[in-house]
Amino acid sequence: MSQDEQTADFPWHLGVFDAHCHPTDTMSSIAEIPQMKASTLTVMSTRGEDQDLVLETAVSLTKGQAPSQGSATGRVLPCFGWHPWFSHQIIDDATGSPETEQDISSIEQKKLHYKKVLTPEPDDDFILSLPDPKPISQLLSESRARLTAYPHSPIGEVGLDRAFRLPQPWTAEEKEARDEQTTPGSREGRKLSPYRVQLAHQKAVLEAQLRLAGELQRPVSVHSVQAHGAVFDLFRSLWSGHERKNASRRERRRRYSVTDAHAGSDAEDERRKQDPESPEEKTLPFPPRICMHSYSGPVDPLKQFLHQSNPSDVYFSFSSVINFSGPSSQKVIDVIKALPDDRVLIESDLHTAGQQMDDLLEEVARQICDIRGWTLHHGVQQLADNWRRFIFG
Repeated sequence: MSQDEQTADFPWHLGVFDAHCHPTDTMSSIAEIPQMKASTLTVMSTRGEDQDLVLETAVSLTKGQAPSQGSATGRVLPCFGWHPWFSHQIIDDATGSPETEQDISSIEQKKLHYKKVLTPEPDDDFILSLPDPKPISQLLSESRARLTAYPHSPIGEVGLDRAFRLPQPWTAEEKEARDEQTTPGSREGRKLSPYRVQLAHQKAVLEAQLRLAGELQRPVSVHSVQAHGAVFDLFRSLWSGHERKNASRRERRRRYSVTDAHAGSDAEDERRKQDPESPEEKTLPFPPRICMHSYSGPVDPLKQFLHQSNPSDVYFSFSSVINFSGPSSQKVIDVIKALPDDRVLIESDLHTAGQQMDDLLEEVARQICDIRGWTLHHGVQQLADNWRRFIFG
């Protein structure tokens, strides 16, 4: 990007879409959304405390009218999902495990559940400080109802996280000093415990939500920390038997480059138009489109995520706060350079709405335009088109 481009006025009028943010973590900031320059905020839910807040925010700002592809999307597009940081609060009641039996007390069910899904095994005092878990069947039922009310809403935020540890229980002093403007349920600066959520349990919660996305044909926003391989393996297991067949035999045998995947995505779009009975239009066990949010992995896995045979279109979003700070920024630059034009999204990943969110969106858009050699006008238009394609298909 030239010096003139770097100082040019930002073209907000083209449409700027935040692919992943959390303003309901600070409900006092919601009133600022109508004054923001961003066109639409794709607002994630993560846990029990914010599911209804995300829904209520969308209702209050859209007067209950769900956005449609042919009209303005509205200032908020609500997303409904259960984050891996809170996956321990979900009981996998599809397995017939002891903690789901009806003839033991709720306290014993709670102890059995948390001792099963957390590692190392926690003591009873820590367990009793945790919320009562809810069955995954209930989570899916509630999510399905909310998603049905908003026919274009994605599922998110979901995913896997090998690094996360649960925070320690609240002390009396911490409770007294906590910021009442912050939605409950998050860490809020508490010290971390040694306890992690078993990856197998995280996978069960993620898979259930990916299958729901397939059932409803919704895109998903996926969190992945130190788990890109495990995430891809889960995608691949759900894709198995549904691979796209439009590539030639010779092309299927060889290893695709990222550029090949870009060309293939255009061909697949045309095939869908000509074949309304394509697999993507049927109820399938995987989402039609996936966003790897604040992607932090290296370049090489892109070849797997973008392979032409994958029946889900995979996008990658980037934020200034997560991706362009610290020693990993060069890796992110290499990834952004390698991606197809039509698979890049921007996000703030911010917990509060308002001017700071707008500033972060402008910052990351300018960074991506600079990295890819786009003019500012072309790049902002491309990013807007990508978001619309991710949401609406």
